[in-house]
Amino acid sequence: MSPARTPDPLLTLLENHVPARIEDYALIGDMQTAALVGRDGAVDWLCLPRFDSPAVFAGLLGTDEHGFWRIAPGVAAPAHRRRYRGDSLILEQEWDTAEGTVRVVDFMPPRGTAAPQLIRVVEGVTGTVRMRSAVRMRFSYGRVVPWVHKVADGGRTRTVAVAGPDSVWLDGEAETYGQDLTTYADFTVTAGERIAFALTWQASHLGAPEQPDAEEALAATEGFWRDWVAQCTYQGPYREAVVRSLITLKGLTYAPTGGIVAAPTTSLPEDIGGVRNWDYRYTWLRDATITLSSLLRTGYRDEARAWREWLLRAVAGDPENLQIMYGIAGERELVETELDWLPGYEGSRPVRIGNGAAGQLQLDVYGEVVEALHLAQTTGLARNDHAHLLQLRLISWLEEHWREPDEGIWEVRGPRRHFVHSKVMAWVAVDRTVKLLEQTACEGPLERWRALRDEIHEDVCTHGYDPDRNTFTQSYGSSELDASLLLIPQVGFLPPDDKRVIGTVEAIQRELSTEDGFVLRYPTTGGVDGLPGDEGAFLACSFWLADALAMIGRGDEARELFDQLLSIRNDLGLLAEEWDPRLRRQVGNFPQAFSHVPLIDTALRLG
Repeated sequence: MSPARTPDPLLTLLENHVPARIEDYALIGDMQTAALVGRDGAVDWLCLPRFDSPAVFAGLLGTDEHGFWRIAPGVAAPAHRRRYRGDSLILEQEWDTAEGTVRVVDFMPPRGTAAPQLIRVVEGVTGTVRMRSAVRMRFSYGRVVPWVHKVADGGRTRTVAVAGPDSVWLDGEAETYGQDLTTYADFTVTAGERIAFALTWQASHLGAPEQPDAEEALAATEGFWRDWVAQCTYQGPYREAVVRSLITLKGLTYAPTGGIVAAPTTSLPEDIGGVRNWDYRYTWLRDATITLSSLLRTGYRDEARAWREWLLRAVAGDPENLQIMYGIAGERELVETELDWLPGYEGSRPVRIGNGAAGQLQLDVYGEVVEALHLAQTTGLARNDHAHLLQLRLISWLEEHWREPDEGIWEVRGPRRHFVHSKVMAWVAVDRTVKLLEQTACEGPLERWRALRDEIHEDVCTHGYDPDRNTFTQSYGSSELDASLLLIPQVGFLPPDDKRVIGTVEAIQRELSTEDGFVLRYPTTGGVDGLPGDEGAFLACSFWLADALAMIGRGDEARELFDQLLSIRNDLGLLAEEWDPRLRRQVGNFPQAFSHVPLIDTALRLG
């Protein structure tokens, strides 16, 4: 590192800032990892080289001591304007200062097999503005301080940070200097001038990565997103919201394998200050399956085909031990551990990596996987005999185990129960497989599985339905409700005009709604999930209610609720997992695939 020097005293950019509200972040990514950028110009979260790699910038879950990269004018203030450049993941933020106006353009070029890069271009709009870049690289989720030094490479000086297997290379068109274990660059930008910086990850045992051409990379990135969005077949009244959600889902896809992460973050709390903090940087079969449905119905067959191939590789020859989630390349070992050196987002501890729910039994997953395979077949994806064989083996296992209690769709950490939604989805798995045997040349015990389908249906209607209240319940013998019951008409278990369906929808709307009309997953006061604390309204469930209302003939209410849900998206169109009605802010991991997929589904239904 070059010798310390005195920073420009007119640049008063505050260090040790407090992470922003969850919804105040923007997502950028390259379909292999992603970064969250705050309104103050700080990248507070970035894992390299993959979504599930250790973070280089982990300030989101702590302080600036745990890593960040901020580029902004010499004022500690949020940008006055921000937007994505058209239909892309290229972020533009603008500050108005007494000296003039400046724009910072942030993006990550889709990379294929190249090294991952985060590129930041500072553009002068008017006047001459003093700027500062401050980079504090901390490897292993903020725990490891790297060795930072300068090297000469091809006539240019580059800054490199090295620790263990990782190295990060910082290139820029402004001179850098080191102070307080931070790399700074103080510079000015005038109207029409563009100054670029780039951060590139490379395995430390390899040579220097190629120096990026920022302008070329920006043009290529813009072209990539323009071409991808052009494939969208949806032209309905909610196109802006649908396209932004599709772009977000694409940004959460791990391109080399087709796996889709639930979110690019870990441990953003469902209850601010509480313990409901989980790592979502993995591929849940449930989430990925409903994502497949949305992609197929909006024209994205290549992504759907890639996901089906990922599924076949992940499950491989062992469908009897189907996991509810896998790593983005199909890894099975997702050991849950706690990072005790991180204080957590707004004091929400513990910070977890890995996810112990990977070992749970969730019978509904069998239904969601089979439904996805059925959808792929009925929408014309090329026949795959391995997929058909997998489906038959899954049903053979389910035939022996559907009567067992499980942890259910919400991954409860309490005792296993006979969750009604799990049984309904077991019925879905058998029903779709019966249709497969009826409509194709596949061979299987058709009559036996028809009888099994009827048996599961009767069991649910007998033990999971409360005739006195005219509603299905969360689990056999319970009185609690559960928002997952809203899916009963969507999956075809009962028709929308069945009195039991209407009664269930009305009961959930009455008993699980918040003051602003959104929907809780289930009552947390009864301790069914085995966790202390509370949580916000689950956004996927709120979209499900809008769907259910439309299906039972209450279309005006459905549209009103949908419009209300769209209104709580952040200014960039992004949604976290939940909405806290008390704090009136988004909570949970961000952005959340399980929120954006039902947004698309509801838009398709209402549009």
